[in-house]
Amino acid sequence: MVEHTDDGRYIVVDGRRWRATDPLIPEHDAAVLRRWLMAARRDVGTAKKTGEGEKAARARVHAAKTALGERGTAWWEQSDDERRARWTEGLRRAEQEGFDAPG
Repeated sequence: MVEHTDDGRYIVVDGRRWRATDPLIPEHDAAVLRRWLMAARRDVGTAKKTGEGEKAARARVHAAKTALGERGTAWWEQSDDERRARWTEGLRRAEQEGFDAPG
């Protein structure tokens, strides 16, 4: 189980705080975004080994984490409409890359 701060805004891993995923994101959409993030992280690892495409892979990681609310403007500082627009744009990008319904 992941430990959260009392306000739910951060998770705590080995004593370090990391911004939590936006809890407003429906689970299905969050699952798609997480799959996109994991693929981008794998691509960073591959790019580091091959020396090609690392910048693009890191940009995808950043885009996925932003869509999840883990980077960029803090989700608790955004309106519900701004939050929805953020993850919807991320889903649009993920779907362009072939990430849609999980499973």
